[in-house]
Amino acid sequence: MGVKNIERMIEERLKEKPINIDELELEEKVVEIRRTTRVVEGGRRFSFSTLAIVGDKKGHVGFGHGKANEVPQSIAKAIADAKKHIIKVPLIEGTIPHDVIGRYESAIVLLKPARRGTGVVAGGPVRPVLEMLGVSDILSKIIGRTTNPHNVVRAVFDALLQIRSPEEVAKVRGIDEDKIIKNYKIYANSPVVE
Repeated sequence: MGVKNIERMIEERLKEKPINIDELELEEKVVEIRRTTRVVEGGRRFSFSTLAIVGDKKGHVGFGHGKANEVPQSIAKAIADAKKHIIKVPLIEGTIPHDVIGRYESAIVLLKPARRGTGVVAGGPVRPVLEMLGVSDILSKIIGRTTNPHNVVRAVFDALLQIRSPEEVAKVRGIDEDKIIKNYKIYANSPVVE
């Protein structure tokens, strides 16, 4: 069956709906820096691998990976890569519209919408992705067998790519969009206008 290529899925989404990153006010966050060692004839050579997240806290988020011989260079490469892989996620009242499960290799991540005041209930590498996305209330759980940050972040992005906006759901189901938004707002614990 093969492994999902999250980067390719994001690139396909960007071809359908391009995002102009120049208009976004992006913030950056480094999730992990790893030192890798290569043994050569004269001794050991060290290099650094970095995983970074960028987002505008208004529904746009991206991740990137960078490798270099120095930490600042690897961070710069990771941030540049993250800016190439930005996606737009529909948010309602500071949470996601529906439950979703993301999978990447052995990492499985569950994301559930939460009522207002819950906060971001997320651990490890899931939290920075959701914070950069701009979610204020969400429940999450890493269910898979791995806590490897690279795979977990890709699983979160797999989940985020599956989220559908109320407009898309209404179009597919042939229901009035206002009815679907009303149901979402009841779940998000916001006042419903009759």
